[in-house]
Amino acid sequence: MSRQPNGALSPTFRKTLQSIRGKRYDRGISLPGSFYTDPLWLQTECRELFLKDWFCVGRVEEVSKVGDYFSFDHIGEPILVVHGRDGMIRALSNLCQHRGTVVASGSGNTKKFLCPYHHWAYDTTGQLLNAPHMETHRTFDLKQCRLPELKCEFWQGFIFVNLNPGAPGLARELAPLEKVIKNYHLEQMSLRYLADEVWDTNWKCLLENFMEGYHLTPLHRETLHKVNPSRLCTHLQPGKRHFGYSVGFTSRLPDDRIGHPDLSDEEMDTCIMFALPPGLTVGIGSDYSSFLCLRPVSTSQVNVKMGLIFHGDHWSQQDIDNAIELFQHTMDEDKQVLVRLQQGLGSRFHRPGPLAGPDLEGTIWDFYQYLSRKLGPRQKTVKN
Repeated sequence: MSRQPNGALSPTFRKTLQSIRGKRYDRGISLPGSFYTDPLWLQTECRELFLKDWFCVGRVEEVSKVGDYFSFDHIGEPILVVHGRDGMIRALSNLCQHRGTVVASGSGNTKKFLCPYHHWAYDTTGQLLNAPHMETHRTFDLKQCRLPELKCEFWQGFIFVNLNPGAPGLARELAPLEKVIKNYHLEQMSLRYLADEVWDTNWKCLLENFMEGYHLTPLHRETLHKVNPSRLCTHLQPGKRHFGYSVGFTSRLPDDRIGHPDLSDEEMDTCIMFALPPGLTVGIGSDYSSFLCLRPVSTSQVNVKMGLIFHGDHWSQQDIDNAIELFQHTMDEDKQVLVRLQQGLGSRFHRPGPLAGPDLEGTIWDFYQYLSRKLGPRQKTVKN
């Protein structure tokens, strides 16, 4: 990819995104490989998407009790999510206000956070409790010192954080999607499986993989194809904030599934796959659902926080283990092919290829349209 003399990214990327904006699905082609391999473009994505937009960090069940917390690094920003002693779940900057040491690590339950460097102590709301030997400092006020609080919202049991203090709220933009999935009641499902991994692929490759039904039959022949084959996929109308598709079940599916009473017979027999870019993908089933939270590590690596959430308390451990095994097997199949995809994207012989129709790869085109709106130059919508 060519660069300008000062090291800035060539405008070619933005022009490419501009050129596809608003075009029909039957003109859809994949993006050039450099969109997935160029480090400067990844910097643009991190700056304009992951550091300015809402991103999902996990589920409220992870911090269900007072004192529960988990910490992580988000594009170089240490963040702490904690259930405070006042009953509120917060997202906080995980930096000691003394000299910037990362305070908490991992996850667990605590009554206070103790900076390992000089033992400044913070309560579970972020308020500073103790700063040893600072009594004689003339301008320091312990009561006015706390960990900075970040914008945090909750939707369908998921926790979203935004580093932009002026960002608009999330719920209103998700109203169109809410109408489609409300009867599944994701907010009432319970987290029974959680894993954190690093995959050797670009973050967009993994999001695209989760969000298209074209590969269900060829790649997952012995797993997903048996219950959710590619031929039963249907593209859903995208919104400003989301896109997705639905996929029906074959007759091989057991009849003893239990879903929320609000579900219609059609909804009981339909999976809804949706993405809330830049970092959340969800696969909804009537009885249990899966999700991935994505954060770029490099052009060829992505951090994947993945989980399964289950409806009801009737599940035996064996049934849960079976669902986890199927999920892990499917994820392993995806992981292996995405390594090969990443290798191919870096080849000098890679060329953009045509996308399959809306029901199979329409969501890839929807994702590109999102990227075009967010990262391409502003222009009038093209409809041809």
